[in-house]
Amino acid sequence: MKERLTSSKKILALTGAGISAESGVPTFRGKEGLWKEFRAEELATPQAFSRDPHLVWEWYLWRMDLISTKSPNSAHYSLAELEKKKSDFFLITQNVDGLHARSGSKKIIEIHGNIFRTKCTGCKKTFSSQIEELKVSFKCKECASLLRPDVLWFGETYNSELLNESIHLAEEAEIALVIGTSGAVGIPVELARIAKSNGALLIEINLEKSAYSSLSDYFFPGKAGEILPELVSYFS
Repeated sequence: MKERLTSSKKILALTGAGISAESGVPTFRGKEGLWKEFRAEELATPQAFSRDPHLVWEWYLWRMDLISTKSPNSAHYSLAELEKKKSDFFLITQNVDGLHARSGSKKIIEIHGNIFRTKCTGCKKTFSSQIEELKVSFKCKECASLLRPDVLWFGETYNSELLNESIHLAEEAEIALVIGTSGAVGIPVELARIAKSNGALLIEINLEKSAYSSLSDYFFPGKAGEILPELVSYFS
């Protein structure tokens, strides 16, 4: 494995909620993500926003407030370091919390969007939005239509441009790192399958085995923040 880490140029990392959980960010699904009497699956939908945008925004502002108190951990920083080592490194994350960017990563595809961006339901423009501004108004400054979080909701389709780029990166990858993701979401699993079928060495870091594990060449059980720094040290 060490020889492959040293010689490979095209590296792809796929990250999920587990890497941010190590920074104290809740998964927002299941018991941990229960807000008032609602589950994430009941609020993160176009239908919920259409019925009660104030309620959905209240939940998202609560999430933004919570996430803004968290910081990247050593796993995030290790991936930022790997990007500096490998010019053909790329990161695809399911996370919407922006912690990868805050740790210094630049070559990122946020396949599910970013909670700190908004998208206008009218003119379709996207904006970086401040929490305090949204607490005053969630209307577009340019066309006065409702703003919505720029995230992928249940029942919506992936951005085709981002998806096509992600597939291309998976096809080209020589090494694919799967970190902190259970495989409950179909597209990331498919990206891992594509990488593996095109000859990539698949390395998984997770607290427990997942939907990826049967594909993985190496499975490292444990916290990404403890395992990744050592693993990244073998890359050159």
